[in-house]
Amino acid sequence: MSAIPGASAGAGTALFDLTGRVAAIIGGAGVLGSAVCHGFGGVGAAIAVMDRSRERADELVAALEAKGIRAAAVTLDASDRASVEQARIEVAERLGPVDILVNAVGINSSTPFFELDLEEWHRIIDTNLTSCLLGCQVFGRAMVDRGQGGTIINFSSTSSEIPLSRVLTYSVSKAGVNILTRYLARELAPHRIRVNAIVPGFFPAEQNRKLLDESRVEAILRHTPAGRLGEADELVGTMIWLASERASGFVTGALIR
Repeated sequence: MSAIPGASAGAGTALFDLTGRVAAIIGGAGVLGSAVCHGFGGVGAAIAVMDRSRERADELVAALEAKGIRAAAVTLDASDRASVEQARIEVAERLGPVDILVNAVGINSSTPFFELDLEEWHRIIDTNLTSCLLGCQVFGRAMVDRGQGGTIINFSSTSSEIPLSRVLTYSVSKAGVNILTRYLARELAPHRIRVNAIVPGFFPAEQNRKLLDESRVEAILRHTPAGRLGEADELVGTMIWLASERASGFVTGALIR
C-alpha cells in the first residue's frame, strides 16, 4: 500500500495538538465548559477557566493541575465589558495571550410567552448573547492587535433553528449567536482569526435541567436520532478539531451540528 503524500508517523495526532496555545473558556466551570477545559488541556493547551463562580473555577483548575495541565481560574461577569476586559488582562499576565476563545455561557427559562417580562428577557439575552458579543470584541481585538491569528468558538443551540416550546428568549439569544458568528467570520478573516459555532442538541446542563422533566425528555428523544441525551464529553472532539489550525484551518463561519 502506498503512503499518503505528505503523511508521516504521528501526523494524525499532530493535527490535534494544541501545545503552546492558550485557551480561554468563558463559562468554563459549567458542565459543557468543564468538558472543553479537560479536552483542550489534554491535548496540550494552557487553560483559563473563566466563570462567575470562583469556587467552581478553582475546583476545576485543581483537577486540571492534578493532570499536569497549566491552568488559571479567572472570575468575571461575562455581560459586563469592564469585567471581561480586566479578565483578559489577568489571563494574559498569568498564562499569556489568548489563542483560542470559547464562549460557553448560557442560561434558560421555561416562562410561558404571555408571562415573560422584560427583566427576564434582558437577563437571558445579556447572559447568552451580549456576553458572546463582548467576549468576541475584547478577545478578538487583542488577537487582531497581536497579529498572530486566533480561533473563536461560540456555543449556540439546536433551539436557535427549531421553534421549541417554552424557550423563546433562549432561542432568540442563540439565533443571535449564529448571526454574530457568521458576521465575525467575514470581519475577522483578513486577520487570520477563524470564528465558528457548535449547535449542540440536548445535553443535561445547568441551563436546562429544570426544563428536562420526564415528558419533555420523551418528546425530545422522539426527534433525536441517537434516541438519548448527549454526554458532555461527546462535544470535545469537535471542539478540538475547530480549535486546531492544522485540522480546520480553512473552516470559518460554520455552524457545526
